[in-house]
Amino acid sequence: MAVAIVLLLVAVASVLFHLFSPWWWTPLASNWGYIDDTITLTFWITGAVFSAVVLFTAYCVFRFRHKEGHRAEYNPENKKLESWLTVATAVGVAAMLAPGLVVWHQFVTVPAGATEVEVMGQQWQWSYRLPGKDGRLGTSDAHIISPENPMGLRPDDPNGQDDIVVQNDDLHLPVGKPVKVLLRSIDVLHDFYVPEFRAKMDMIPGSVTYYWFTPTRAGTFDVLCAELCGVAHAQMRSKVVVDEEKDYHAWLDKQRTFAELSGQRNVTKAAYKTESK
Repeated sequence: MAVAIVLLLVAVASVLFHLFSPWWWTPLASNWGYIDDTITLTFWITGAVFSAVVLFTAYCVFRFRHKEGHRAEYNPENKKLESWLTVATAVGVAAMLAPGLVVWHQFVTVPAGATEVEVMGQQWQWSYRLPGKDGRLGTSDAHIISPENPMGLRPDDPNGQDDIVVQNDDLHLPVGKPVKVLLRSIDVLHDFYVPEFRAKMDMIPGSVTYYWFTPTRAGTFDVLCAELCGVAHAQMRSKVVVDEEKDYHAWLDKQRTFAELSGQRNVTKAAYKTESK
């Protein structure tokens, strides 16, 4: 009897904790409210199944508890019950998977006109690259990554000369404009994650993964690495600043292009060699 009561309390307390929990998602700041809806649907389905299983177990503990003179009956098969459970399980799994597949299709179907932004992850910092005035990102090559060229941009590609390179600083984006995020890593698995955007994706060395989102409100949001990447994983932080159009262009005008950074590094190296002599 006591066990049945405990199981009943566990089911009730779990539902109440979910409904009145002080811990919830951060306020949404992108177009991906669909992801919240999908997670909420999953919570309701799994919560209903959890409650049903626990309550059924409590019923069985109470209904079939030990009684003097009562002998248990062994029933190894029940085709009707097995068929019912199979159908119910299939419906539940389909109800959880179908919305996720629909949202995933939207997640990787980039709308026309989206701006491409490259994110580079490495132990343990973030670097960013935005297209210059030509609106196109230049090509890159992992074999030529160096301290002087941390993102491996090809110096012989004219499309990359005006690319904006942001290293060890915040990424700025305009509000209300779709962004395609190109994700690269030069060492281990990383994961670019902004909780308010509800969007993240693993960054795999040797590959370029991507997703897209549209920032829907101005503000400053934390960038986290959502993949354990080494001893300083927790300190791999950055920020995304979502600006109004005017503020975004003001920030963009202050940034340096790949050509300017390359020229500055060459001048610095030449001056160092001269001083060394």
